[in-house]
Amino acid sequence: MIKLIAFDLDNVLIDGEAIDEIAKLADAESEVSEITQKAMEGNLDFETALKQRVALLKGTSVEEINKVVQEIPIMEGAEETIAELKNRGYKIATISGSFENIAQRLKDLLDLDYAFSNTLEENEGLLTGEVSGPLVVGSKADVLAEIISNEKISSEECAAVGDGANDISMLEKAGLGVAFNAKPVLKQIADIIVEKKDLRELLKVFDEKPVEENVEEITLDSKKSFNELLDEKRDFEKRLREITTVRDNLNEEAKVHRVERDKLNSQIRENLDEALKYRDERDKINKDVQKYKKLRDEVHQEYKKMEWASGRREIVKIQDEIKRLEKTIETRVLDIRKENELVNKVTDLRKNLQSLQEDEETREEALELKEKSENYHAKVVELSDQAQETHEKMLEYFRKIDEIRSQADEAHQKFIKTRDNANQEHEKVKSTLGDIRRLNKGLDRVKAKERNRETEIVRQQNKEEKERAEDIYRKFREGKKLSTEELLLLQKHNIV
Repeated sequence: MIKLIAFDLDNVLIDGEAIDEIAKLADAESEVSEITQKAMEGNLDFETALKQRVALLKGTSVEEINKVVQEIPIMEGAEETIAELKNRGYKIATISGSFENIAQRLKDLLDLDYAFSNTLEENEGLLTGEVSGPLVVGSKADVLAEIISNEKISSEECAAVGDGANDISMLEKAGLGVAFNAKPVLKQIADIIVEKKDLRELLKVFDEKPVEENVEEITLDSKKSFNELLDEKRDFEKRLREITTVRDNLNEEAKVHRVERDKLNSQIRENLDEALKYRDERDKINKDVQKYKKLRDEVHQEYKKMEWASGRREIVKIQDEIKRLEKTIETRVLDIRKENELVNKVTDLRKNLQSLQEDEETREEALELKEKSENYHAKVVELSDQAQETHEKMLEYFRKIDEIRSQADEAHQKFIKTRDNANQEHEKVKSTLGDIRRLNKGLDRVKAKERNRETEIVRQQNKEEKERAEDIYRKFREGKKLSTEELLLLQKHNIV
């Protein structure tokens, strides 16, 4: 049964990152925000991230900082939720790598039971760029362990609510971990995920009523003997150990699936990088293909113009006419006169063709252009082959990505299924803890009744003894001698 709930501060109890707001005063908002994002996503350890960010705040006015932190809004539903949780009997703590000026404000405003945070070092009203406190080197799990020890409760009786990578240790330490409006890295290890940015959603999570209100169950248990209740409690404790083992095994299995999924996703990113590299290379080659195509076509057009200018056009025209006439003679039935007429015409055209000569200088220039065009075309073919080869390599990596993604999706489904099963077992753990707590109440009642019975017996015995002592005293005053036993009895009840 949950007795204490530990909250992160930034983006959980307050709607924003305190250090990002302070960074605006130092004109270092973008640098600080970038480091914050890396830390929240788990790409930079918290100690390094914290020290780097605080160093950027050196020289900032403490007075201005105190004004800024007073203006940071609290999270939607924070006041109502914390008040109701405290009303339900939960102890509330905030464990934050943020700073005491904002943590103390929230402790006072929300009446928190605990507030742990770091301290921005200052000198003469200005930040020194240094930071100290329990959460610079230590983890949130260490601080939670300290609270657990102080409250004399177990980890299973704690819940933790966070949003980023630096909350992982706290959620893993607690019996119940809640990811609130969280980064993916925290959702992966959380027992419960709350997406809506409203703390009132937590009232649906922590909805157990105090056991004292369960009058019917306690009355029923109180009819049993102490040993019967104790045996029942031992059965529940045995069941608790069994389902806790099942839950822990499922969590370990889920962790294995998560690691496998993340490994596969990493492979997907690596293959995607290679695929994109080949895509960019292909696109670059295709640009060269288009360049050489354009050059080839331009030179080819110039070659055509040059070829016609050299007299080639007239030669080709006569050659085409000869071919046409010869085909007519071969394929059509003609009278002798007509056939002789066509033959003579072909003879004349051949004589005319022999008399025509191309301009040699223009012809050589045209041949040079033709060769240049063919060279450009060869380059187009060569580059097109390279582009196709590169395209095939790109497709090969995309095919690998599809195969790996299928495996990653399968691993993710296994992770989700196993985590859901672990959550179901955790609900059984919570329920069983509730049963044990109920039985403890029953045991306390039975013991109280037995103590009351014993007290009543002793009280009745004392009453009877006192009445006897008073009777002995009356007889003593009448002159009766007292035995040693009777004298001790009178002394016991302060009669003599």
